Amino acid sequence: MPAYVGRFAPSPTGPLHAGSLVAALASWLDARAAGGQWLVRIEDADQPRCPPGMGDIVLSQLARCGLVPDAPVWWQSARDNAYAQASSRLVAAGLAYPCACTRREIEGALLAQGAARGVLRSRDAERVYPGTCRAGLNGRAARAWRLRVLAGVVHWQDRRLGAQQQDVAAEVGDFVLKRADGLWAYQLAVVVDDAAQGVTDIVRGQDLADNTARQVVLQRALGLGLPRYLHTPLVLAPDGHKLSKQNGAAALDLHDDAATVRAVYSALRVLGLMLPCHPTLAELLARAVAEWGHRPAWQALRTIPHRALALHKENP
Repeated sequence: MPAYVGRFAPSPTGPLHAGSLVAALASWLDARAAGGQWLVRIEDADQPRCPPGMGDIVLSQLARCGLVPDAPVWWQSARDNAYAQASSRLVAAGLAYPCACTRREIEGALLAQGAARGVLRSRDAERVYPGTCRAGLNGRAARAWRLRVLAGVVHWQDRRLGAQQQDVAAEVGDFVLKRADGLWAYQLAVVVDDAAQGVTDIVRGQDLADNTARQVVLQRALGLGLPRYLHTPLVLAPDGHKLSKQNGAAALDLHDDAATVRAVYSALRVLGLMLPCHPTLAELLARAVAEWGHRPAWQALRTIPHRALALHKENP
């Protein structure tokens, strides 16, 4: 295996947009500048949210932008057995347990403990789990499975954000490994797949930084190595939130070669690469790899308003 293995792991809930191209390019550039391998994994474990055929559309968009993986694409929807085996290992070690709680019951328990109504955390609006089922189900039927999180602060290092820490036990609680609908949770699936693919470096958007401490907890519980992390700036929508399909992000305009070069050029500018606009995609990407390797301008970047992308498109 190469010393560096990176990956881009989109959820195919819709086509790639400007923000997701920034994340894809960052992971690709980092792998290429390191002389490593770049993988693509389609994170379609949550099948109800993934329209049929959307994963193939995402792959075609990446290829159109010159981003072709170095190995066959993995699909999470085909990885159920791997997640079940990892879950069984955690159960056997006493690190996972069944949970019968509904969302309403969890919020009720938090209120009884004195928490303010509606207190949430994480991008998934996940309530801090109060540990209700840690000692057993008391005759109730299991709905989900949770990881037993040990007390203590988790420390990790980000190449752009610097030293990071989170008290997962206090700020998240025992988080879900398998959901009440029978689907595997994102945290378990991503950790199992990164280890199985030999990923050494995870480059992704800053919105996912909050997940990292939970993933470190899982990596340690499963006896897996810890990859290096780099969380890149986000592209913001006009409402100030992360540009996403939920707030109207348009699919990438890749209708011809010129449009594709403009889209890639714009994403590179967001990543701090102030390059002359080359007439071909191959020339632009080659220059970007060279610049990324010796001038990591992204280290000083903050989140980027979406209007900045429009300016780049109008005046490359």
